[in-house]
Amino acid sequence: METGEKVPIPKTQLILHLIPVIGFFPSLWVVYRHQASREQLAVSRLSITLAFTWLSSYLLLATGAATSEFFTLRLLILNSFFTSGYFLVSIWLVVRVLQGKSYRLPGMSSLAERIFRK
Repeated sequence: METGEKVPIPKTQLILHLIPVIGFFPSLWVVYRHQASREQLAVSRLSITLAFTWLSSYLLLATGAATSEFFTLRLLILNSFFTSGYFLVSIWLVVRVLQGKSYRLPGMSSLAERIFRK
């Protein structure tokens, strides 16, 4: 395939990358191989950034809840909010891709581009 060709990406491939937790692995493969369309790379970068943000927040809050005596319940509730938010945002992005709308998130998409810039 030449670099100037525009090949439409099936929505199912983009949706696969946006599935919470599971979509991280195909996204990582796409970014590692760097042989995909610009749109697929952008969705993969966003998926990886969302997953790493959620995982790091999850681990930090779980560690804080395990070591704290006073804030345990509050940290566990906050942890559940972060987890629910990650899943809701991922499902919302899947719906937007199905509708043919933009998959970009303000702040997160630009952060993903900056992190994975070569």
